[in-house]
Amino acid sequence: MTDSSFAVALRDAVTRRGLPLDRLCSRLAERGIRLSPSTLSYWQRGRSQPERAESLRAVSELESILKLPPESLRALIEPHRPRGKTVGRAENVAAIRQIYGTDSLHERALGEDFPNFNSGLRGLSTRDFVWLGRNRAIHRIQASQVFQVLEDGVDRVVALHSLDDPNAGPIDVVVHSGRLGQVRHEPQSSFVVVEILLDRPMRSGTTVYVEYELRFTDPQLPSTTLQRAVRHGLRDLMLVARFHPDAIPTNCHRFHQPRVNSAREQVRRIAIDASHTAHLLPSVRALGFHGISWSWPGSED
Repeated sequence: MTDSSFAVALRDAVTRRGLPLDRLCSRLAERGIRLSPSTLSYWQRGRSQPERAESLRAVSELESILKLPPESLRALIEPHRPRGKTVGRAENVAAIRQIYGTDSLHERALGEDFPNFNSGLRGLSTRDFVWLGRNRAIHRIQASQVFQVLEDGVDRVVALHSLDDPNAGPIDVVVHSGRLGQVRHEPQSSFVVVEILLDRPMRSGTTVYVEYELRFTDPQLPSTTLQRAVRHGLRDLMLVARFHPDAIPTNCHRFHQPRVNSAREQVRRIAIDASHTAHLLPSVRALGFHGISWSWPGSED
């Protein structure tokens, strides 16, 4: 699909001004408008366009920041109508809502970025490692993922993690493969949203690898679950929980949960090995949540 006039004009204006997208977002935030770099990236590549009232207000402020005549960008926004990539986004939204439900905390945490959440990517491999401390709380998460690129121009991956303890203090995010973009941590939603920038805009059919860590300053709430949502096409999934030698669960189970509010299925006990580690490597990756759960001494089994 040919880029819209709005996408071309915005991209040219951003290039002329030489402002990085995260700096543009900071300038908008100074004016009371919260917009993520990924949304701006979608706009200037024609993957989506402003439609909500807050987005249209952001466009007006961008005209000022980019030193453009008033209404010069807004006049180029096309009336909303279904297009090829819109269908792709609709399928992406439907797949997420099938697991999380409508108006989920997941959806609220992403806000306007929700319809485009990694919509140009298909997950192929996911590996999550978590370390728990003596106080039974997760203090470190390491994740690596491989994606297949479905459309030209994808330049970032968005990672979304639900936190057991939303008040765990500042979160240190370290990216080992890729570059760290914007991080949003909103305790009221119990989520942290991390943008991982790729080296360059990717071509359709290629694959990308990202690896990152979340380190929590002062987690206090004990954790009892490690899980990942599987939407479609995932070939490889591994979950690993490593416990502190002084805080070993009484038992540990694997499970599959088709939707966020459904009962857990295929619950089976798994071992905690001599290195205080439990892992899950499911051979069948049905849609829904795959995870490990554990019980602490003194808690209800």
